[in-house]
Amino acid sequence: MLKVAFLTTDNRENSRQYELEMPFFGTAPQALLEGFSATPNLEVHVISCTQRQMLSPTKLSNNIWFHSLYVPKLGWLRSGYSGCVLAVRRKLRDIKPDIVHGQGTERECAISAVFSGYPSVVTLHGVMNALAPLHKARFGSYLRCAALIERLALKQCTGIICISPYVMNMMEQYKARKWLVPNAIQNFFFKSPPSSRPFNKVPLIINVGVISERKRQVELLEVFQALANNPTPFKVMFVGKCDPNNIYAATFQSRLKKLRKQQHFAFNHIEFLDSARFVELYDDASLMVHFSSEESFGLTFAEALARNLPLIASDVGAARNICEGISSARVLPPGDFPALKSALCNFLAHQKPGSQPFYNSSDIIASRYHPKVIASRHLEIYREVLSDSKAS
Repeated sequence: MLKVAFLTTDNRENSRQYELEMPFFGTAPQALLEGFSATPNLEVHVISCTQRQMLSPTKLSNNIWFHSLYVPKLGWLRSGYSGCVLAVRRKLRDIKPDIVHGQGTERECAISAVFSGYPSVVTLHGVMNALAPLHKARFGSYLRCAALIERLALKQCTGIICISPYVMNMMEQYKARKWLVPNAIQNFFFKSPPSSRPFNKVPLIINVGVISERKRQVELLEVFQALANNPTPFKVMFVGKCDPNNIYAATFQSRLKKLRKQQHFAFNHIEFLDSARFVELYDDASLMVHFSSEESFGLTFAEALARNLPLIASDVGAARNICEGISSARVLPPGDFPALKSALCNFLAHQKPGSQPFYNSSDIIASRYHPKVIASRHLEIYREVLSDSKAS
């Protein structure tokens, strides 16, 4: 029986929803836990720190326990998460795990895993040392502090799990052993068979992601506007948080509002969808466009491909790896908007009633990103780490 301590953020803490009795996690940790719950001979202890004491279940599934650790505010970022580190160490004395897995360097998880006193691996979901200069983070800001703590954690950990080749390349400076393992996609994207694309409706093109410079939604609006006179009418749906205090997001809202006043533009934007409605959206859509300027550390378009939704994406980060071998996915040079416009024209030209081909990307995506597949790969890594630790 392998015993794993799994350190991740309880999003009740992030969203300050302390009244909820059930913890919830990021999509990547949640998907991996779904894979672990179906794995025999495995005992997982999920540990999350919180600034408020909350009611929580003792177990999340038959082989997954949950521990919510109260840590006063002083023990968080302002002290380098020292309070979280100590609280986790105390809990681990009772659990006695074989290995500790820290999910992400954004907060306390990685640094708590590294200083747990046990063999540790860290998964990088976002690289703080890449985000800090990108956002021109000031000295003493959250991002600058997170980047500093990240460097310390990565220098001390036993191993680093990289979710994409982009992340793997950024980790070359660290001596720890490294593995390339993508995040898993949650089970609900695989539960029901993907439906065939609707052929008797106006084609719906979707874009999913936070409204930001990196996701290029303003530029996409310009491309879609340029296709206004296309013989095939179409609709566009943007899904993602939009901060009105962000200049780029405010520009997007302003331009979208102007376009929607013009009757021939069926453009819409919503900020949030729950899991079930995301599946419905993917099944109802005709195409996803994801044209980021750089790696955005997500599996949004892999989830879409799991529902057999065609895709046009920019060639950044893990896009080419995800789309490899999938005929319904097209990868274009980042920033090549003329090529994007041409690809959209070609796609729309084939969107006539009864003419759509059947796409079958779901089987390929399941073989690469199903929770059971990714969980199995993690178990291999845990055993490698433990084998190396015993040998040394």
